[in-house]
Amino acid sequence: MTYSDKSLKMILNRTRVIAVVGVSMNPVRPSYYVARYLFFKGYRVIPVNPRHFGETLFGEKVVGSLREVNAPVDMVDIFRASNAVPQIVDDALEHFSALETIWMQIGVEHDQARVKAEASGLSVIMNRCPKFEYQRLFGELRKGGFNTGIISSKLQTSHLG
Repeated sequence: MTYSDKSLKMILNRTRVIAVVGVSMNPVRPSYYVARYLFFKGYRVIPVNPRHFGETLFGEKVVGSLREVNAPVDMVDIFRASNAVPQIVDDALEHFSALETIWMQIGVEHDQARVKAEASGLSVIMNRCPKFEYQRLFGELRKGGFNTGIISSKLQTSHLG
């Protein structure tokens, strides 16, 4: 699926609280460093992983499921296998009244769950990473030498002529 930069940026700008399903406590795991990055960007990150229930990560107690989250959530970020997505989406739709986005990480896709979430009025992103998209859209990839289309090493001519 393709997503416009405008829609991705809108999602990242409106989001304040992210429940990260499948987050790891291991700092070398992608789910950990993505959640950490989002936390340092100012998002409240609620960690969801039954294996680490009750532990603390980024100042939040880890919960075992979305049903145990006691806060409004704007986005559910899914770090689980694609076959786990339908139940996660069902739990999110039942539990969060103000939910706006279901975000499935790189390699995670489920068309039926996408259709169900979109029918409920949610934005759905599949097979993308909010950390990478944030870096790309807000010009943070410059240190890695990536061409974001937002920043350039080319000398800009003045509009004054």
